[in-house]
Amino acid sequence: MSPAEEEKSLPLPQRWPRASKFALSACAAAVAELVTFPLDLTKTRLQIQGEAAVHRDGAASGQAAPYRGMLRTAAGIVQEEGLGKLWQGATPAIYRHIVYSGVRMVAYEHLRDSVLCRAEDKTFPLWKAVVGGMSAGAIGQFFASPTDLVKVQMQTEGKRKLEGKPLRFRGVHHAFLKILSEGGIRGLWAGWVPNVQRAALVNMGDLTTYDTVKHFLLLNTPLVDNSVTHSVSSICCCWQCLFWPGSSCSGNPC
Repeated sequence: MSPAEEEKSLPLPQRWPRASKFALSACAAAVAELVTFPLDLTKTRLQIQGEAAVHRDGAASGQAAPYRGMLRTAAGIVQEEGLGKLWQGATPAIYRHIVYSGVRMVAYEHLRDSVLCRAEDKTFPLWKAVVGGMSAGAIGQFFASPTDLVKVQMQTEGKRKLEGKPLRFRGVHHAFLKILSEGGIRGLWAGWVPNVQRAALVNMGDLTTYDTVKHFLLLNTPLVDNSVTHSVSSICCCWQCLFWPGSSCSGNPC
């Protein structure tokens, strides 16, 4: 079998490991974002509420905030705007996570394997994992900043409607175009510096912990019961056969 034919016979994750990592990371992040988005929306509304309360106190109007607390804020959104409004701005949020999660995971693996490089015994020192995690998080957030900005802008539209203010955007794509027309390319990256700093710190703990623990377990597999290791290998094999029929199971029974 020629090298070209042998390469074509490999499963997709082995032929395009970076593209497969990007796609799987993006899909997992999109599902997680859909499930948790109402919490994110509620958090944004509470932050806006706090700002409005400060302005009211400064003006001595004496009006109380319409909602108090996370649960009452969420319940107020459902009662006054409808259940579907808990996912107001979910589309740009999914766009954001496709870019952010995909880019940061691919960037981290590239930094680990090609830039920072592993040690001769295949270990990855903690300090390198910290540097790689912070760098990957910063890169991912920088590329995702425009979608993050649109997500927050869309989340505030329901609040503007309740306050009797005109809506600024007709949809996600209109929001992108309007921000671009008003602020130019730089307008899409408004507020990117604190967001990048936050993402770098989050990924310093997130990716560093994940990668360090994973490789510690892989390098210490003799300490794990053989039956457990065999079961995990069989499960991974079955998932591989499910998504990539005809791929090799490396001798594991499916």
